[in-house]
Amino acid sequence: MKASEIIVGLDIGTTKIACIVGRRNEFGKIEILGHGRSESFGVKRGIVANIEETVGSIKKAVEEASVKSHVDIKYVNVGIAGQHIKSLQHRGSLIRETSDKEINQLELEKLTNDMYKLNMHAGEEIIDVIPQEYVIDGEQGIKKPIGMNGSKLEANFHVIIGQTAAAKNILKCVKRAELEMVDLILEPIASAEAVLSDEEKEAGVVLVDIGGGTTDIAIFHDRIIRHTAVIPFGGDVITEDIREGCTIIKRHAEEVKIKFGSALASENRDDEVVSIPGIRGRQPKEISFRNLASIIQARMEEIIEHVYYEIKNSGLERKLIAGIVLTGGGAQLKHVDQLAQFITGMDVRIGYPNEHLASGTPDELASPMYATGIGLVIEGISRHLREEEVDRMKSPNAPKSGKADKEQNKKPVKPRPSYLDIIKGIFDRELLE
Repeated sequence: MKASEIIVGLDIGTTKIACIVGRRNEFGKIEILGHGRSESFGVKRGIVANIEETVGSIKKAVEEASVKSHVDIKYVNVGIAGQHIKSLQHRGSLIRETSDKEINQLELEKLTNDMYKLNMHAGEEIIDVIPQEYVIDGEQGIKKPIGMNGSKLEANFHVIIGQTAAAKNILKCVKRAELEMVDLILEPIASAEAVLSDEEKEAGVVLVDIGGGTTDIAIFHDRIIRHTAVIPFGGDVITEDIREGCTIIKRHAEEVKIKFGSALASENRDDEVVSIPGIRGRQPKEISFRNLASIIQARMEEIIEHVYYEIKNSGLERKLIAGIVLTGGGAQLKHVDQLAQFITGMDVRIGYPNEHLASGTPDELASPMYATGIGLVIEGISRHLREEEVDRMKSPNAPKSGKADKEQNKKPVKPRPSYLDIIKGIFDRELLE
């Protein structure tokens, strides 16, 4: 296996912006060449609320990643989340010209592209179309139809929809940071690539990414993505609850949550306290660990109840043998896995993005908070290789791309018009006007 091209993932989150530079090595593992991180000031609940502040944060994270990796970063794969994200199931079909020829990747691409033509409500566009399973001449449940014969090819698709305005603002920030967006990827799908195994996806699993502004959900069964959802609550509302409940400033609330916070009040004692410095000479404030945990538990229970509602809504509650995998910054809270297990009655584990990483990766990146950024690199590599394959089929005599260039990351050839192309078209027309 040869090394892949260099791919950059840009996770524009509510609390942090992370830029991860990586590629797949010859052993199939993800080699992280460098990473950068900056505090996110202009994003609220997954939506850009301040363009200038977001651009500044992006530039800082990208510059740090560029220096560490010695890569001239130009093209990035960006994650999208937010309350506006929703999904639906749809079936598409294709009548083949001849049943004698084997089904190829180009036909699968055509079937997928047709889904982008579905009519949406005003202000909404299709972000991504994910094939679930194929049907050939009425034969159901086919996962890999390439090489098979048949006259009618059908497929069930998971269609992800988002607001045009939200994507335009992300694109605007990326352009102002002097970068080019290659793909816009739904964040829970990226996180799933980083922390879930194929066995878990086959058995049935719920990926729950607890970020700063949103909690993202992706449900897999039989290796197929069955349901996605975004809950507009995350770690920031817990910090806000601590700030109000303990009457302390936000910075101190965040610090005590990270250092002493727990999602189970019963696991803490009243006689254990943390002292918060007073403002401008005022007396310090003492907060018991149990009271702190009670505040956190109340909000975390609400988030997990929302997650459980989405699980039941998917209709797969009884089929999810692998249970729940928690990741994201919020998954670092003590006892959060025990609370989730108590509320849902399902097996729960914390997902670390280290399974796919090559040896020598900094320990810092094995944290759940980097799951989305690393997942964007993994998903970006998969899409890049798929697009290269389709491009080779269209131009079989074209020379194959050589070994990855360490000095820059290259823009892949896009074989199909995507949601991102639509948004770019709208954005460019507005600039001309």
